[in-house]
Amino acid sequence: MTTVLPDTGVGPLLRDWREQRRISQLELALRADSSARHISFIETGRSRPSEDMVLRLAEHLDIPVRERNALLVIAGYAPRYPQTSLDDPALASLRESLERLLAAYEPYPALVVDGTYGVVAANRGVALLLEGVPERLLTPPLNAMRLTLHPEGLAPRIVNLPEWRADLLAQMNRQIALVRSPALRELYDEVAAYPAPARTGGPARAARGTGGAGRQEAGAAFALPMLLEHGGRVLSFVSSIATFNTPMDVTVAELAIETFLPANRETAAYLHAHVPS
Repeated sequence: MTTVLPDTGVGPLLRDWREQRRISQLELALRADSSARHISFIETGRSRPSEDMVLRLAEHLDIPVRERNALLVIAGYAPRYPQTSLDDPALASLRESLERLLAAYEPYPALVVDGTYGVVAANRGVALLLEGVPERLLTPPLNAMRLTLHPEGLAPRIVNLPEWRADLLAQMNRQIALVRSPALRELYDEVAAYPAPARTGGPARAARGTGGAGRQEAGAAFALPMLLEHGGRVLSFVSSIATFNTPMDVTVAELAIETFLPANRETAAYLHAHVPS
């Protein structure tokens, strides 16, 4: 008689990840050098996967490292990936490399965030943009989403706040679906509930126009820019996010390096003039 494991076991979780990735059992079986029948047995609890099979399926389903540890535990195995504090001496070389990277990107803004958008490190380009933000929002631990969307943070100075806010919330939603983090869900609920800050006119009013000058100020048309008022100017940035390839540590896997590239010459010139060299 076949014993079926409880529906809360590793099988249903692997099935959820497969369906989220929109991969058929046959396609996953081919990728993992298995059979569709075996994948089906694992997902329904009729077969208990080996530790190697759990890791293989997690790899081909692109499951985050933290979640791979959870799958292993549920399947009855020990976690494979450590979670090392960034303050640990073992990550000293990583911290130094990140600091060098951020410094090399100056005068353009760049920062490193963790899995819940906590600011791990930032350069002087970011410090420039945060001028005027209330001290209470700059007290550690800093959070990039909170600093950006809080009505007393950068939000009142972001000219295209509705578009930028919608993009950031969509980004968080995608991450929540991927990592299923209660802390991230709590942060999302907080920042999504922030009231829209009042606008004061000035440079923002001109940049929101539909004329040629507004389009020129925005700069890049290839990506959604962040239009930010600073020093009586409207600066235009496009952002990019980089992560580590094949991380073997939960902490490192969840780090992201976000850089802000000037979307026009005026923004680049302004940063070179105002960020100390």
